[in-house]
Amino acid sequence: MPDSPQITYAAAGVDVEAGDKAVELMKASVRRATRPEVIGGLGGFAGLFDASAIARFTHPVLATSTDGVGTKVAIAQAMDVHHTIGFDLVGMVVDDIVVCGAEPLFMTDYIATGKVVPERIAAIVQGIAAACEQANVALVGGETAEHPGLLEPSEYDVAGAATGAAERSQLLTPELVQAGDVVLGIPSSGLHSNGFSLVRRVIASAGWQLDRTVPEFGRTLGEELLTPTRVYAADLLRLIRALPVHALSHVTGGGLAANLARVLPTGLTAVLDRGSWTPPPVFSVIGELGNVPQEDLERTLNQGVGFAAVLPETAVDDALAMLAECGLPSWVMGGVRPTHEVDASVAEIVSGAKGAHSGGAQLIGAHAS
Repeated sequence: MPDSPQITYAAAGVDVEAGDKAVELMKASVRRATRPEVIGGLGGFAGLFDASAIARFTHPVLATSTDGVGTKVAIAQAMDVHHTIGFDLVGMVVDDIVVCGAEPLFMTDYIATGKVVPERIAAIVQGIAAACEQANVALVGGETAEHPGLLEPSEYDVAGAATGAAERSQLLTPELVQAGDVVLGIPSSGLHSNGFSLVRRVIASAGWQLDRTVPEFGRTLGEELLTPTRVYAADLLRLIRALPVHALSHVTGGGLAANLARVLPTGLTAVLDRGSWTPPPVFSVIGELGNVPQEDLERTLNQGVGFAAVLPETAVDDALAMLAECGLPSWVMGGVRPTHEVDASVAEIVSGAKGAHSGGAQLIGAHAS
């Protein structure tokens, strides 16, 4: 065969040494995101977690969740700010586990990028680790993959998976919810990480740049959009361990009504009054800027509600006080009624989201100005 130049892995676009440097840079952050049950450290082929931790349960049930951040990563990449996106990832994953009443225990992450820039990867993991630490979840491992030719050098995507555990008799299931229960709204920190395909389309159509100062926000558009997702896990675990919470709903893709309906039993509907809260300015700005119909906003964005909690009326005051102590100034949004008593002519009753055979949720009234 004729002589030909050698083709190395580096020449193909993969820098193994850069990957090793990224691991070195992230070690200190990952060490803080741990629990006593973690065995070993970084560098193994698998993360190890002492399963005897669930021996205290009479009938242990494992809970697992996986998710990503969606197109919010495009905002982080455009702004070259990477240390907050980890909160979005962890929040999307561990807070889904809390919905069923389980305690999230450990998590792994996956980062795919066109080119490994050690400092950028370390910043992403720094955010993931900080959010895990806040949620009392161990970050037991992860993977960074370099995909030259598939992703541009500055592009990346992130995903993660977590596992938790619960006592079966203490699981939060729709059957716990009763007519007469009250629904509390628990505030979001902003857009969180859902609906960014809509948001990005709106700002692109309007010709707005990320460095534009928006008076309603008191900061730039990019800073507002990149606000990290609030991580609720630790606070909500305290709430459900102290009070008779019947259901929790994580308001993510699909919006408030659809996600709340998923945790209600058939035959019951939550009726929520929009007049009980005013969504933060980012929601009205996006809606007005893109002339987005209200029903589309509510199906896509959280409208200022990060979680909903359903509980007996007798526990409402204690729940509000406990959430306020956690820095979550919550409010009564509405209540649960038999579906046959709800007037469907007033507003749509949303049900059956994400394939769930569930109850319903109805939004009535208008938001307070």
